[in-house]
Parts: sequence; C-alpha cells; structure tokens
Amino acid sequence: MTSRKSLGTFMLAAALAGGAFVGSAPAFAQAVIIAPVAPPPPRVEVVPAPRAGYVWDQGRWRWHHGRYVWVPGHWQAVRVGYHWVPGHWVQRGPNWRWVEGHWA
Repeated sequence: MTSRKSLGTFMLAAALAGGAFVGSAPAFAQAVIIAPVAPPPPRVEVVPAPRAGYVWDQGRWRWHHGRYVWVPGHWQAVRVGYHWVPGHWVQRGPNWRWVEGHWA
C-alpha cells in the first residue's frame, strides 16, 4: 500500500512539474540572429500591384554564413484585426540584431 501511494504521489508530482514546464514555454521559438556589422542599405524593390487578402512584406538583408544575402519581398496572407510589422535590424552595442516581422 505504501509503495502504491508513493508511486501515485510521484506520478502526480511529475505531472504537475511537466505541466508547469509546458505552461511556461514560449508559444514559438525563434533563433536570435546577430551580425557583427551593419546591414547594407535596402535594395529598391518594385512592389507588385495590391493583392486582395495579402500584404507585401518588403525584401531584407539576411545574415548567412558570415555575410549579408538579399531575400526578396513576398506576400503575407492578412490576419484580420492585425497589421504587419516588417522585420528590421536594430543595433545593440557593436552588433546588429534581427527582429523578425510579425503581426501586431
């Protein structure tokens, strides 16, 4: 009886601990991108004609294997009640950090 009670207590504690861990996890994980030098100026892109139900996400410089690489713009499906905040680079001390585009 004692071992059964101990096992039940252990399982309850494990379930609670696991639930606390899962509940405190972020909704999504993102890699933190840091570059040691400022990105080049943005390229001039021809923005396509508006498209119903979509918003244009401008092109950007991506830090890839020690250098910047241009990633062209693309369409993002609209999320009703939100607006698109484009990704951008911000300076943090001597380095630059990428802030991913998101809906706000």
